[in-house]
Amino acid sequence: MADVVVIGAGVGGLACAARLAAGGHRVTVFERSTVVGGKLGRREVVRPEGTYRFDTGPSLLTLPQVFDELFAVIGGEPPPMVPLSPVVRHVFPDGAVLDSCADPAEFADRIGAAFGAPAADDWRKLWRQAGRVWDASWRDILRRPVDSPTALAGLAWRLGDLAAVAPGQTLRGLGRRRLRDPRLRMLLDRYATYTGADPRRAPAALVAVPYAELSFGGWYLPGGLATLADALLERCVALGVSVRTGEPATRIETAGGRVSGVRVGSASVPADVVVSNVDASTLYRDLLPAPRRLARLADRSLAGFVLLLGVAGRTPGLAHHTVFFPTDYDAEFDAVFGGRPAPDPTVFVTVADDPLVRPAGHEAWFVLVNAPRHGVGRGALDWNRPGLADAYADRVLAVLADRGVDIRDRVLFREVLTPAWLESAAGAPGGAIYGTAGGLLRPANRGPVRGLFLVGGSTHPGGGLPMVALSASIVAGEIGPA
Repeated sequence: MADVVVIGAGVGGLACAARLAAGGHRVTVFERSTVVGGKLGRREVVRPEGTYRFDTGPSLLTLPQVFDELFAVIGGEPPPMVPLSPVVRHVFPDGAVLDSCADPAEFADRIGAAFGAPAADDWRKLWRQAGRVWDASWRDILRRPVDSPTALAGLAWRLGDLAAVAPGQTLRGLGRRRLRDPRLRMLLDRYATYTGADPRRAPAALVAVPYAELSFGGWYLPGGLATLADALLERCVALGVSVRTGEPATRIETAGGRVSGVRVGSASVPADVVVSNVDASTLYRDLLPAPRRLARLADRSLAGFVLLLGVAGRTPGLAHHTVFFPTDYDAEFDAVFGGRPAPDPTVFVTVADDPLVRPAGHEAWFVLVNAPRHGVGRGALDWNRPGLADAYADRVLAVLADRGVDIRDRVLFREVLTPAWLESAAGAPGGAIYGTAGGLLRPANRGPVRGLFLVGGSTHPGGGLPMVALSASIVAGEIGPA
C-alpha cells in the first residue's frame, strides 16, 4: 500500500484517486478551491420565478463507454446519461441548418439533403479516413502512456494508419483537400476548437474528434454535467479517500531523485506517490520548478467567453446545442489567436430542456464564444480591463440577434464569465480551456522525478471529459495496485 497525494480535485484527479483507492492505496486529495470538479463547475442563481442551474465548463459528454468502464472499476453507478438528438444543430451564414447525429449513414444523408449529393459523397470518403485515424488513436495513443516524440514515432503504425493520420498536414488542409462544400469545411474546422487549437495549425489527425462524437454520440446528464463530479466525489469518499478542499498544495518535495511529500500550508504531508491534477505549466513553474525544456510547454489553447442567461419564455428553433457560424471564420481565428475579441464570432448556445436546471416557462442559457487567453503579451488580452467584459457581452447578444435569435428583451439576468474568471476559479493559466492546444504530443503522464505523475486536460491524452478520464486510467495503470 502506497501513500498517494493527489493535487487537485478536477475530474482527472478524482477519477485517479478513486481508481487508486479501489486498488488498495491510501489516498489524500488536496484541492485549492472549496468545491470539487475543477473546470467542471456549476453556478446556481435563485430568483423569484425559481432556480437556474448552469454548467460553467463542459456542456457535452462524449465516449460514454469511458465512464462506464471507470465506474465498473470504482463501483457505484455513473450518473444517468441521456443521448442527444441532434448532437449539435449547425446554423451557417447562408441560413442552412444541419443537425448532426450519432448515425453516420443518417448524417451523410442529412448532408446530402442540405448541401447536395457531392457534399455527402465527400463526407463519406472523409469519414472512412477519420475512422482509420480513430482506430489507430484508440489502439495506440489514447489509452497508453506516450512520453516523448521518440516514443510516439516508435508506435506500431501500419502503413494505412500513417496515410490516414496524414502527418504534416493540418486539419484545414485536410478539409480543403477532401471537402468541396465550404460549409462542411467550416464544420470540420470547428472541431479543432474542441482541443483549443487553430484549424490552420492543428494536425489533420484531429479528424478523429468528429468521428468520436458522431459515432458514439453526444450525451447529457440530467441536472447538468457537474453531477459527474458529485458522483466521483461520492465514490472517493466511499472508498476511503480523504478529500480536503480549501487546502492548496504549494510545493512538491523530493529527496534522492523521487517525491517525498507535498507542502500544504505550513505542513509537510509525506507521500510515496504524487499525482498532479493542476495544469502542467503551473506544476513545473510553481510546485516543482523544472528544467526550461519542461516549463516551456506547447502553445496555450484558446480561452472562452461565457454568458449565463436567465431567459423568460421559450425560444423556437434551438436544439440542446446550437452553433451559429460567422461569415468569415478566418477573421475570428485571426482575432482570437492575435489577442483580440472577435467582432463576429461563432456563438455556441446550450439550452437544456431539463426542469432540473430552469424554472417552468423559462430557459437557462449557456453561451460560449472563443476568446483570447487572459494576460499580457502576444496572443493574450487583459480581460480585467474596465468595461471590456460587459461591452463584449452586449456584442455577443447583438451577434445572436443579427443571426435571427434576438432575446435581449427577454433576458432577466446575465452573468459574464471571462478567461480571467476561469484562471482564478479553476487555476487554468490564462483561462485556457484545454491547457495546451491540440496536438499528438502533450506533457507526459510520468513526471521528471520518480513517483510523480500527471493527469488532466493539460497532459496526455488531452482535454475534454473522456480524455481526462483516460489520463486517470493511464496513471492508475502506471502506478499499479497495492
